[in-house]
Amino acid sequence: MFRRLCVLILAAAPVVAFAAASKEMQELQRDVALLQEQVRQLQQSQDKQLAALTVLVQQAVDAANRANTAVEVIKDSSQTNNSQLESKVVAPVVGLSTRMDSVSNNFTTLQQSVADLTSLVVKLQSQMTDLNNAVKVMQTPAPAPPPNPGAPSAAAGEAPCPSSSKDLYDNARRDLQGGKPDIALQEFGDYLRCFGSTDLAPNAQYYIGTIHLAQDDYPAAYKDFDTVLEKYSDNNKTPDALFYKGETLVKMGRRTDAQKEYRDLLLRFPKDNMAPRACSRLTDLGYRCPAPAPAAHPAPKKHTTATSAH
Repeated sequence: MFRRLCVLILAAAPVVAFAAASKEMQELQRDVALLQEQVRQLQQSQDKQLAALTVLVQQAVDAANRANTAVEVIKDSSQTNNSQLESKVVAPVVGLSTRMDSVSNNFTTLQQSVADLTSLVVKLQSQMTDLNNAVKVMQTPAPAPPPNPGAPSAAAGEAPCPSSSKDLYDNARRDLQGGKPDIALQEFGDYLRCFGSTDLAPNAQYYIGTIHLAQDDYPAAYKDFDTVLEKYSDNNKTPDALFYKGETLVKMGRRTDAQKEYRDLLLRFPKDNMAPRACSRLTDLGYRCPAPAPAAHPAPKKHTTATSAH
């Protein structure tokens, strides 16, 4: 019985051991399955996290690229602005520097010119001093020349008459043309006093009238031109004296008397150079020019000598 019991125990022992082993195996498989599920879940979680990390990294890379691009753009823009600023500033500065150099050179030239002008003024002052001294010497009365039997004698208190009428007349004409009417007036007066009967006496009297007319001394000018017409016979200055006597009368407000002088000139000397001017003045005064009539007095011949050409 005991033996049989032992046999049964021995026979049942493998079955019990196999059953126990099968249960452990199942538990082990279940644990392995749980572990695999956990590993799979962990892998999925890691994959998600890795994907999210990859997205963040890509975003960071993109942001870095954009930042680099923006930096390059800023750098290019800064270089462009610097170039433009340089072109806008450097050129004016260079131009200003050139102009300053030019101004400096001009100022130096001006200083030199002022120095030259100062030197010239000093020389002119010296020359003026010499000229004044020479004039003083010239103004010193010369000793009276010996009496000339052919020259007119001077009245008491008057300067002696020169020996040459031509020199006196030429000097008067030269002073008149040189802008010295007062000196010329004195010289023409001396000529009339000393040589009042020569051929050039009417000319001297006429030029005295022109000087008085230019000085607005109308009464004296009227008397001078009237003297040319009344004292002397027709000469080369008669038409001119008629015209300027009319001009003097216009200045004096005597227009009616003036037109008579113009008309007389046109009637007596219709072919003279002063005739067109007299006709124009008559028209300005509101009168008609008279028709030329046969000249009772032939136009005075212009002197052909060297002295009468004046």
